[in-house]
Amino acid sequence: MKPIGTTLKESPENIKKEVYQKELLHKLETLKEEVKLGGGEKAIERHKAKGKLTARERINLLLDDPNALIELSTFAAYDMYNEFGGAPSSGTVYGIGKVNGSYYVIVANDATVKAGAWFPITAKKNLRAQEISMENTLPIIYLVDSAGVFLPLQDEIFPDKEHFGRIFRNNAQMSSKGIPQIAAIMGPCVAGGAYLPIMSDEALIVEGEGSVFLAGSHLVKAAIGEDIDNESLGGAVVQSNISGVTDYVMKNDEECLAQIKSLTDKFGKRDNAGFNRSESRPPTYNPDEIYSILPEDTLKPYDMYEVIARIVDESKIDEYKAGYGKTVITAYARIDGWSVGIVANQRSVLKSESGEMQVGGVIYSDSADKATRFIMNCNQKKIPLLFLQDVTGFMVGSRAEHGGIIKDGAKMVNAVANSVVPKITIMIGNSFGAGNYAMCGKAYDPRFIFAYPNAKIAVMGSTQASSVLLNIKIKQAEKGGEHPTKDDKNALLNEITKAYDEKNSPLYAAARLWVDEIIDPAETRKYVSTAIEVANNNPEMPKFNTGVIQT
Repeated sequence: MKPIGTTLKESPENIKKEVYQKELLHKLETLKEEVKLGGGEKAIERHKAKGKLTARERINLLLDDPNALIELSTFAAYDMYNEFGGAPSSGTVYGIGKVNGSYYVIVANDATVKAGAWFPITAKKNLRAQEISMENTLPIIYLVDSAGVFLPLQDEIFPDKEHFGRIFRNNAQMSSKGIPQIAAIMGPCVAGGAYLPIMSDEALIVEGEGSVFLAGSHLVKAAIGEDIDNESLGGAVVQSNISGVTDYVMKNDEECLAQIKSLTDKFGKRDNAGFNRSESRPPTYNPDEIYSILPEDTLKPYDMYEVIARIVDESKIDEYKAGYGKTVITAYARIDGWSVGIVANQRSVLKSESGEMQVGGVIYSDSADKATRFIMNCNQKKIPLLFLQDVTGFMVGSRAEHGGIIKDGAKMVNAVANSVVPKITIMIGNSFGAGNYAMCGKAYDPRFIFAYPNAKIAVMGSTQASSVLLNIKIKQAEKGGEHPTKDDKNALLNEITKAYDEKNSPLYAAARLWVDEIIDPAETRKYVSTAIEVANNNPEMPKFNTGVIQT
């Protein structure tokens, strides 16, 4: 294996970059703490006054080590639904953590946010949790405390394929695949939502707080004229001892969670995928130094080898085709002992073997060809893939077109799309246009997809996009008889650029679940290692086949 990386100098420029990255991270951590308050301190007080734990307290009591939880989609719904007062974390908390030594997906409604009502993004978040469970054959625990669908937006959550009903379809599919599901009814569980816990393998219910019915007492009165309270209609004792719908009656949250731990403690062991792992060895260089490597301006060049040197074990790699297609790095390495195949965009300005200058962050024909072969090799050898994205797109222009850039790009996209080994994607900087696709963006089914705080996700960079949009608006104005001055054009350009930049931020992406989480760059090893360990739980791997590829 080849050592990579160099010792960073303590220069004003590096200190400036470090300060910039840490400020971005600090802002996100501050926002995260606000999001974790859910409906706010008063709502939490009302919730706890009923003797109930908050969603995150419930999850923490289940876990062997609450600090080891990988919470995902924390920023779901951020700055969305403001006309309804917002929906912090979409009113649902979920993550991956160990219970009795094994990994579980744990999903908990946050009843401090609109009584745990489901917004459109809440359904998407719950579906993502189930997807992670299914892709990695992880058992799943649901902690249910929800008033059901948020009615003002019912048309955006109820009828479509990826809406609310898909949850119960997944319950059935997961059961048929032998993926254990346990549900605890710790608050209301109403209407269609009642199917989620009852389609799980076992359902627990908390006396006095948990209730489950297809229609609550008010709707029953309106529909058939029957006078009855919720507890008599579908409370814990009724649904456990009379209807037999639920399986265990629990006195309170704590007893309920202890019972779940007792039940899961008796699960049998399962086969795994058999991904290669050896003894973990730390990188030669401190991962914290990534802050000093990444530029403040994502269009500025830097050396991706230096980032990789602070992620991989012993800062060593086996580089594949090192002298060919240099704008994409392909290499075998280990991360926390796990064998990985790395596909990374090189952001430095490079000179090819033919003497041609190549722009960093751009995928050329030779880079795409190399990456395609490497991805196929990793599938052949059963090595998980790690994509480190900082890509502005594929090369354009007559020389690139005549050289077959579309054909070579299509080969790479084909290999990524058909890859059967687990794929993990990290957006380190830019993620623009078709480069997002070729480097395993969200549409290409990465098992997990993360972003650094300085990432940008868009069809193109803001400078190019703003210029295009400005020209369109100027032509529209001129057709209407207006003649914008230079100052008018500058003001319009600033307005367009600001709006565009807001929508290409990682926070905007995380709010819409385009990424699973925005992560601290210094913790990259932890996230990658956990992702591979989780993926290793699924022993099934279909045969790799790319279909037709143009040569």
